[in-house]
Amino acid sequence: MAVATVSSSLAAAQRAAAVCVDVKANDVVILNLDGVSDMTDCFLIASGTSDTHVRSIAEHVMTELRKEGMRAHHVEGLSQGRWVLLDYVDFLVHIFHPTLRDFYQLERLWGDAEVVPVRTEHVTESVK
Repeated sequence: MAVATVSSSLAAAQRAAAVCVDVKANDVVILNLDGVSDMTDCFLIASGTSDTHVRSIAEHVMTELRKEGMRAHHVEGLSQGRWVLLDYVDFLVHIFHPTLRDFYQLERLWGDAEVVPVRTEHVTESVK
């Protein structure tokens, strides 16, 4: 994938990560899949503390990114709140209930991917 595309995807994932952190998501991680997979540029993985928290995090991410012109192409699992997938094409957001995150272990499954540090200092006023 082109460097500019990966870089803009990582910036968008960082924005989504900041939103997750703002609503108290746990263990927020970004995996850079450049050179590992052609399916997407990166994964954002986060956990909520309950089904309600998982749904709330996902809804907040969709709302805040929509304000910036980014719409999810596809959404899975929102009504159940156990594992929500937000597909933004260039990056995917996985929000898990802790038991499912432990079970699926995406970080281990995609262990060849670079872990990108989440920058939490860039949370904007529009998110607060």
